Amino acid sequence: MIDPGSSAGVRRRAVLKALTGLGIGGPTLHRAVAAAAEEAGGPVTPDMVQNAEWIAGIEFTEDERIQVALAAAESLDDFDALRDVEIDYDVPPAFQFNPTPGAAPAEEVARNRAVALPSPPIERPKNDDDLAFLPVSRLASLLRSRKVSSVELTRLYLDRLKRFDPLLKCVVTLTEDVALRQAEAADAEIATGRYRGPLHGVPWGAKDLIAHPGHPTTWGAPQFKDRVLDVKATVARRLEEAGAVLVAKLSLGALASGDHWHGGVTRNPWDPRQGSSGSSAGSAAAAAAGLVGFAIGSETMGSIVSPSRVCGCVGLRPTFGRVSRHGCMSLAWTLDKLGPLARSVEDCALVLDAIHGRDGLDPTAVDRPFAWPATVDATRIKVGVPTVEGQPTDDRGDARALRALGFEVVSIDLPSRCPAGAVALMLGVEAAAMFDDFARNHVEEGLNGWPETFRVHQLTPAVEYLRAARVRTLLMRDMTRLFKDVDVFLSRGDDLIVTNLTGHPSVTFPVGLREREGRMVPRTVTLTGGLYEESTLLAVAQAYESAVADPTRRPPIGKFLAEG
Repeated sequence: MIDPGSSAGVRRRAVLKALTGLGIGGPTLHRAVAAAAEEAGGPVTPDMVQNAEWIAGIEFTEDERIQVALAAAESLDDFDALRDVEIDYDVPPAFQFNPTPGAAPAEEVARNRAVALPSPPIERPKNDDDLAFLPVSRLASLLRSRKVSSVELTRLYLDRLKRFDPLLKCVVTLTEDVALRQAEAADAEIATGRYRGPLHGVPWGAKDLIAHPGHPTTWGAPQFKDRVLDVKATVARRLEEAGAVLVAKLSLGALASGDHWHGGVTRNPWDPRQGSSGSSAGSAAAAAAGLVGFAIGSETMGSIVSPSRVCGCVGLRPTFGRVSRHGCMSLAWTLDKLGPLARSVEDCALVLDAIHGRDGLDPTAVDRPFAWPATVDATRIKVGVPTVEGQPTDDRGDARALRALGFEVVSIDLPSRCPAGAVALMLGVEAAAMFDDFARNHVEEGLNGWPETFRVHQLTPAVEYLRAARVRTLLMRDMTRLFKDVDVFLSRGDDLIVTNLTGHPSVTFPVGLREREGRMVPRTVTLTGGLYEESTLLAVAQAYESAVADPTRRPPIGKFLAEG
């Protein structure tokens, strides 16, 4: 390792600065030339430049090589000056992603306008398990009518979190003190007629990249497991304003990847032999297992959709920019999104209504209307079903079910002219920039596959990152054209990268069970909707969900716990 204060280190910085100033090549070439200069112990020569060209996939003329070699020895200070600036993890770069470029900003929108759909009066279930698995809409009815108190419900969920966490490993920190204080306040307000809405008094869990004062925010990584941030994330503040009760910080894979975190592996409540997937691992497991009323997770490239599919809960990934990320860990500034995980489609709608909208703290957060209950005429909704290898699939399984519900079902071809997987290198580059110090200091403990990603993308040229961003624009245009013909489309699984890159909302929900390795596990459906069209998306999903609803469908976690 080169000592940055040594003569070799000084030469290397000078070479890198000079090459960058010339605008010739990218970081990969620059580092290769600088490394060759260090080994030679002298100035850069044209031969060194030529020998390094193949790494960056570029070829210079002899005159250009001479120019590079001469300029590389001239300057010294800029990189040092940048490296001397301490940058906290909450400082974003001076750019932002906009999934609808050119769209006029909406006027400020109201939140907490949603109401649960009318239903017959509900009585308190006779046993606590049945109470714990009720959806938010039913819990809200019991709380408002004071047939159940928030303190009672909060203690129930805290007890279940303590009981089942040894099996599921989904809890990072119980927030018992905050929870009981908030629950007592909710009961007092409801008793005096100050009812805040359907989340009032309902316990919830936060993925542990959501900051809340007084408790650790660990990001799932051992490097941060004892860190307490004196920040309240906007999503936590808005849920508090809606009267919800925070009972736990829930697990996530280290630095928001997978289900392995500093406390172990979060398990699937339907089959604890398996991980819960991630990175919203604890949020999905806790919601599916009836340990919270609902949870908040995040997605960069599948972290709500994937664990929702595995754990059999309902997960909503909203449109990019729908929900402020202030106070939450950044992984990729142009891709990160926050959303609810719950036990019904309507629950996700009720939560989204409380948390969406601009806050003035996250520059990507915008105001766009959201209405629930949605007023959707099924006969006017077109649902797209992607072809497979060019063959229509609109007469199979889920497509038939959607047609039977009154929706017009049509075959579509998903965008394919652009290599979405290659565009996704943007995630790796942004993550490498976010955790740049980890790569430079060789930090690897407990970080799953991140160290390799960080190292690889230290060498991605800025030109290639921006080229990927331009191809991303083409993907966005292709998706805009697709949504001129349909309102929603049925995911076939391989569109996850595309829809994350374009910022479109998706909802995943269970529609039954299937057998896997001797156990029954959920079968789920994922639907994707137009930008900021969550009302329509959730209405279609709720119609399908209602047609196949089975309130007795729940994971047998008590049996698994007894079996050890």
